[in-house]
Amino acid sequence: MNLHEPLIFDVSRPGRRGPGIPTPDVPEEPLDDLIPASLRRGTAPALPEVAERDVVKHFTRLSRLNYSIDEGIYPLGSCTMKYNPKVDDQIASLPGFGQIHPLQPQATVQGALQVLFELQRYLCTISGMDAASLQPAAGAHGELTGMLVIRAYLRLHGQLARTRVLVPDSAHGTNPATAHIAGFAVTNVPSDRRGGVDVAALEDLLGDDVAAIMLTNPNTLGLFDENILKVTELVHRSGGQVYGDGANMNAILGIARPGDMGFDVMHFNTHKTFSTPHGGGGPGAGPVAVKEHLAPFLPAPLVDYDGTRYKLDADRPQSIGRVRAFWGSFGVLVRAWAYIRAHGPDGLRRVGEDAVLAANYLLAQVRDDYDLPYDRSCMHEFVLSAKRQGRHGVRALDVAKRLVDLGVYPPTIYFPLIVPEALMVEPTETESLESLDALAAAFRRVARESAETPDVVQHAPKVAAYGRFDEVAAARQPNVRHVPDRATT
Repeated sequence: MNLHEPLIFDVSRPGRRGPGIPTPDVPEEPLDDLIPASLRRGTAPALPEVAERDVVKHFTRLSRLNYSIDEGIYPLGSCTMKYNPKVDDQIASLPGFGQIHPLQPQATVQGALQVLFELQRYLCTISGMDAASLQPAAGAHGELTGMLVIRAYLRLHGQLARTRVLVPDSAHGTNPATAHIAGFAVTNVPSDRRGGVDVAALEDLLGDDVAAIMLTNPNTLGLFDENILKVTELVHRSGGQVYGDGANMNAILGIARPGDMGFDVMHFNTHKTFSTPHGGGGPGAGPVAVKEHLAPFLPAPLVDYDGTRYKLDADRPQSIGRVRAFWGSFGVLVRAWAYIRAHGPDGLRRVGEDAVLAANYLLAQVRDDYDLPYDRSCMHEFVLSAKRQGRHGVRALDVAKRLVDLGVYPPTIYFPLIVPEALMVEPTETESLESLDALAAAFRRVARESAETPDVVQHAPKVAAYGRFDEVAAARQPNVRHVPDRATT
């Protein structure tokens, strides 16, 4: 396929037809009781007129322009686009999992409930927590659930004056947004020179009005906070709760547990830590695990086992209530369960060790070619800066676009916000040595080109189907509506 050949989206031609659709077996009249006259069309919609061949050709071309984890490395820092075992997809598709209905009697889905019950317990064991809910649909949804649990706990204990949540300046953007949505005011906590929470600044910010602190450890700089026990102790001493953003659990899986560090509540990103495809707008899961004192407030129902049968326990009067229809994204949760069962304790630890090893190996390969704002051993990811390339007029965005020309999916750029011209790189534990070497070579080449032929980098990509877009306009003013050519329809 010639990638430079422009894509033609208007392939409609008058009179073209696809396969015939069977005549519906429902009466056409009367419509008055079904669809009010004010909502009925007076004329037929001007839909595209295309043959089956046109549709297949068009979407096949689009699919070949996509980049996927099955094709190559996805070093998207903070978003862990790792390869997931295909066997987990197969397990989730088994008839007993894929063809059940959420409203079936519980007696008929005991196997499914057992999977959910076991997953709750696995997550508690892995995190050092006491109870877990599988309802939340994504990481940010899990964050909101956790903060609502904290709010409910504070209200029950009459601590209504605790209205402020502390959020480090290196946090995911969802953290302050979540705290705000949950009804709290947000106070920023600066980082210290080592990339962790500034303990002295934290002490100055603590008070009787602090409800919680939202921490990610390892943080979004890819660094384990060396003062994490001191931080959680200070917050607890002031009467606050400690929320854990579990986005980076991959790095400490089977090695360290947030519950042992002093966290009271956390969410998991199953697509990052365990086995679920990431992104694409599809179903997700962000289970929430808590310490015992917060367990009564988890969303109901939880899955319980009375020694004879598994059941959904909705008798939880202090629960914050349901946060998701039915019982969560069941197929996603089955994949996480299968991943945990397949690896076992030793295998999960190996996942964490390999994630950290891969990131530090890659960092050692590229650190001399870019600025390294925090010169420490990293965990599962690291953050470079393209400030050095800026002396030649090259930005982090240019570096990312040039990597596309070299067949590499770009890293996350301009995040965390505290690093200028940030390049956030996460190779994950599933990449081979050859893959890491190829990625390192691509980074080094772009650094060399930035100094020697910066115009090549500034005008990349050249081999993609399209060049550069106005990304701000595309995000804020998307045009996704089909406008038919009236002259040909």
